[in-house]
Amino acid sequence: MKKKDVLSSKRLEELKRKKRRRLRNKILIFILIFVAFFVGLSFLSKWQKININQVTISGNKVIDAGKIREVIDSNANGKYLWLFPKTNFLLYPEKKIRAELLQNYKRIKEVSFNNENANSLEILISEYDGKYLWCGTSISVSKSDTENNKCYFMDPDGYIFAEAPYFSGEVYFKFYGKNDGNLPGSYFLKDYWDNIIFLKNNLEQLKLEPTAFWLDENNDGNMALSAELVTGPRIIFKMNSDFNKLVENLQTALTTEPLQSEFKDKYSSLLYIDLRFGNKIYYKFSTENTVSEELST
Repeated sequence: MKKKDVLSSKRLEELKRKKRRRLRNKILIFILIFVAFFVGLSFLSKWQKININQVTISGNKVIDAGKIREVIDSNANGKYLWLFPKTNFLLYPEKKIRAELLQNYKRIKEVSFNNENANSLEILISEYDGKYLWCGTSISVSKSDTENNKCYFMDPDGYIFAEAPYFSGEVYFKFYGKNDGNLPGSYFLKDYWDNIIFLKNNLEQLKLEPTAFWLDENNDGNMALSAELVTGPRIIFKMNSDFNKLVENLQTALTTEPLQSEFKDKYSSLLYIDLRFGNKIYYKFSTENTVSEELST
């Protein structure tokens, strides 16, 4: 009986060893197949017909194409896992290139990729258009301060995206005040932007010449009507106003006596028109020695 048990144990151990050996062989074969598959893919991924060897850049107007290419080359050089070239049209790092370009160059609005075939790639750059200038948190008192003040381009939606050179004269409408984030790459008074532009456009339709906007110490809006921001004429208004009503009241006031005649004859000495008090419009000319005049609309 004992002899039979010993023989059974030996046979059982032998079966277990054979089973383990078969399992190891299967694992080894699987690994070899897996490695061979990856090596095969590696060789296939290097096939010239499916690798991008020509990259063209278009759409950029201000940003140097050489700077864009530096970003492209730094991300497309090398291999993934030391096996697969990044130039393979299936593996090309488009997301990384787009993210780095948008991060490094705030003037860029959008980056898109156009694959004509597996060998060539066109990178399309869309830049923000400079419509206005943001020139700091407060208006400059002296001309020297203005010339030394750093301004940034803004797009039509109030996005501040790139440092601007110094412009003499009123080439661009200017904004002053705190922006909503870091410079460049932030918006100016995003919640009020549409109303500010609405007022500016309507002032132009009224044959006025708005040149700049800023917030004063009371957070009231000020719209300059000449290049002399500090001493020149301006429109004062509350930022939470009904801007349709605001424009309507101003238009009525400018066609009502005595402001209509005074505005025409003494415009150069106008200090302000105050629209903060509903239908009551206050205005003042620098030649007056009295308090500002009140006009009900």
